[in-house]
Amino acid sequence: MEYLKKATLDREAQAETVSGTVSDMLLDIRLNRESAVRKIALKLDGWSGEFILSAGEREALIEQVPEQEKQDIRFAHQQVKHFAEAQRQSISEFAIETEPGVRLGQSLVPVECAGCYVPGGRYAHAASAIMSITTARVAGVPFIVTACPPRGSSIAPAIAYAMDMAGADVILQMGGIQAIATMAFGLFDTRPADILVGPGNAYVAEAKRQLFGEIGIDLLAGPTESAIIADDSADAMTVAVDLAGQAEHGPDSPVWLFTTSRDLGETVLRIMPKLAADMPSGNVVMQAWNNHAEIIVCSSRNEICQVSDSFASEHLQVIAEDLDWWRRNLKNYGSLFLGEGSSVTHGDKCSGTNHILPTKRAARYTGGLNVMKFLKVLTWQQLSRDANLPFSGTGSRISRLEGMDGHARSCDWRLRKYFPDQDWDFEVAEQKRYD
Repeated sequence: MEYLKKATLDREAQAETVSGTVSDMLLDIRLNRESAVRKIALKLDGWSGEFILSAGEREALIEQVPEQEKQDIRFAHQQVKHFAEAQRQSISEFAIETEPGVRLGQSLVPVECAGCYVPGGRYAHAASAIMSITTARVAGVPFIVTACPPRGSSIAPAIAYAMDMAGADVILQMGGIQAIATMAFGLFDTRPADILVGPGNAYVAEAKRQLFGEIGIDLLAGPTESAIIADDSADAMTVAVDLAGQAEHGPDSPVWLFTTSRDLGETVLRIMPKLAADMPSGNVVMQAWNNHAEIIVCSSRNEICQVSDSFASEHLQVIAEDLDWWRRNLKNYGSLFLGEGSSVTHGDKCSGTNHILPTKRAARYTGGLNVMKFLKVLTWQQLSRDANLPFSGTGSRISRLEGMDGHARSCDWRLRKYFPDQDWDFEVAEQKRYD
């Protein structure tokens, strides 16, 4: 493989600074609670108003949303809802009898409270509200807290509408680390979240990472990443437009091109500055392009698969021939977009698959947000008295093999109780009763 363009900045170089800042702020909020949140919100967002959006304020914001925007949001909501419902139906509860008298089962129980973070700083991410809240609702989560950074005097009306329609119980006008901490700790008389979901900047992602374990998280959805695989059949302009569209997310959002065509790579490299100059967000696009973009020319599609899987991009678009081959052979990605007609924008906004996806190579071990993230897959078992003859015998012997006499005695007690006339050819402790 050959690099036509390499990134000039290492995203990981800032990680230590981000981690320290997040750690300090979380500790401040943990110790000083609401007062710390108010201080941080005033300093970072210039916000001194109420954090919880009242019913009246919610209604007033919704009234500001033009009807066409409402129709578009409702359309996107329906697509996401339909796909999430199909996901929910793909997993089920069950019970089986593995041996006579031994019943094992699986139960699906939603978490009690989900915290959904919706970015709203540079852009009004109404689609993110749909992706997280709708999916939680379909999973059966009974209470949903949401948070979004205010813009001016409130959060964006379109975001408020999307949150309301998707089923948010509480809407917080709050962003960043303080929003993540507020939902995690249940500040301002909200419920503490059992799981936090949603995309965000590096600080939001780091806050979720540091809180993981204390609460659940969906995944480490940091700054957006996008890759395109293209062969010599691809239209260079289409490739460039799609790369630029994803670089628009922010100056720290990398975009990558993996191709078997040097001509295509060189053409994209040449036209990108001209394309960005035509865009209102061109300055952001060029920062991301200059600092983080990479173009890699590979000798074969098999080599492209190896390179792509090593990057494990959040979004992976294929503009190449034989799409079925690529779908079968690509393994590591957050979400896959097959063919020229399938823009990442479709998945980001309205096609129905979720756009909250793993970044920083996490696609090697996890997929994106889905209904299963909100469900606890719980197991249960029920053994009859008769089943204890083989199972308590096995459990007792394995426990003593491991040196765990107390474990063995739980089985021994049942063997002696249920089968008092049985002779044993292995150690079965005789436990006195003390009741």
